Amino acid sequence: MSKVDNLNSREKKFNKIITVVSIIVPVVVALLFGFKIPDAEPLSFLPPIYASINGLTAVFLIAAVVAIKNGKQKLHQNLMTTCIVFSLAFLVMYIAYHMTSESTSFGGEGVVKYIYLFILITHIILSIIIIPLVMKTYAKAYLKQYDAHRKLAKITFPIWLYVAVTGVVVYVMISPYYV
Repeated sequence: MSKVDNLNSREKKFNKIITVVSIIVPVVVALLFGFKIPDAEPLSFLPPIYASINGLTAVFLIAAVVAIKNGKQKLHQNLMTTCIVFSLAFLVMYIAYHMTSESTSFGGEGVVKYIYLFILITHIILSIIIIPLVMKTYAKAYLKQYDAHRKLAKITFPIWLYVAVTGVVVYVMISPYYV
């Protein structure tokens, strides 16, 4: 098998995995969101933790861009891997919270409520879209397709940053209404 065929084969495998994960994660989250563990102790301490993880993700994303612009490829790689770990930790905590606690309704009114809903809806939609983008961007770097990685990262970075920052904003806006 030639080097090009091997690369194409590996990329096809990544693409299959990315497609499966990109479908399964939102579906599982949606299904688990409606499932409550009977008699479970509410994990009400989790929202500020996972909001903080979103904040750290945003900081690390920015640090990763600064690192790569300064030629620090290994630091960039480590920061981006950490961002993926943070995102996975967020997801696990978010699911655990919603499986043990009732959803909190936003109590604001008027324009503030519409701003909140806009931020929340765009956050949710983009958090679904970002899954395949992050995985594809990471795969391009892993496969040493750096030109393709850079092009895709220019799309992935601002969306991921928006999702991370709006995760914090949503938490700050809804936190006064937690029971």
